Amino acid sequence: MAAYHQGETAVQRRAGLADQAEFSLGGIGDTIPGIAAAFLAEQPMIVLGGADSAGRIWATQLTGRPGFLRADTPRVLTIATLPAPHDPLADLLSGAATAGAPFPLGMIAMEPATRRRMRLNGRAVRDGDGLRVELDQVIANCPKYIQKRDHRFADADDGTDGDDGPGGPAVTDGTALDEAQQRAVRAADTFFIATASDRGDTDASHRGGNPGFVEVLSPTLLRWPDYTGNAMFLTLGNLALNPAAGIVLPLWRSGSSLHLSGTARTLWDPEETARVPGAQRLVEFSVEAVREVTAASPLRWSAPAYSRFNPPVR
Repeated sequence: MAAYHQGETAVQRRAGLADQAEFSLGGIGDTIPGIAAAFLAEQPMIVLGGADSAGRIWATQLTGRPGFLRADTPRVLTIATLPAPHDPLADLLSGAATAGAPFPLGMIAMEPATRRRMRLNGRAVRDGDGLRVELDQVIANCPKYIQKRDHRFADADDGTDGDDGPGGPAVTDGTALDEAQQRAVRAADTFFIATASDRGDTDASHRGGNPGFVEVLSPTLLRWPDYTGNAMFLTLGNLALNPAAGIVLPLWRSGSSLHLSGTARTLWDPEETARVPGAQRLVEFSVEAVREVTAASPLRWSAPAYSRFNPPVR
């Protein structure tokens, strides 16, 4: 039976939502229903979270033509691709960092056009040119705060293949956000966050809001509101036990990706929280490592239709 770990239950109690969390527990299973298998088979993208060889948590995205995600059995997900060498989780997902041993992997598949999403957590191994994931958790999520977008695959012959030059995608590493990266964060309406429990079990989740919902307090400090959700607190529960976290910010129109790794903490100050519309709590993220990859994805996305659930931004 599904159960919450001690970090999740501690946050649920502190938020005063333990009863709602118990009800939401019914949304956590360990198998992929048939309708969810069909959903996965239609997706061109999945977001993954894991730890690199140095133990830092990163989030990233893998893409492919529909069908690259396949539920071979209700307990096994096959991902028929591996990341490019410039991806911050390339060593982990290629098996190089684990010598073939299973490793924890958090995943979220999201379809912006229909505002549907599902999370899958488990243990992965390299399987030829892809990954095979034995699932521990399959989690239904609500459509709140998802911005509606349509996608297409860029065609290298039509001049829409992004910012990569003759040498391929450009990679920029750093330990703080430069001015252009700060502008990208302030303009963002969506990002994905990866966290892990004290046992290393990894989760990947979505955060969305109107542009400006993520504040850049400094080149190494971000803050965003934690809005009303399903009361599971899988992300904040992990952070209560292990502050390591990673973020991927898709730059939807260009296909570039901004990856951040660092630590995060939940702020429970009611006065500070009250200053942010819609916030139930605040989360601060301390940036320790930055990797920006131009044209990391072949997907190009339309302008967003913002969710009606997004609170206003002050």
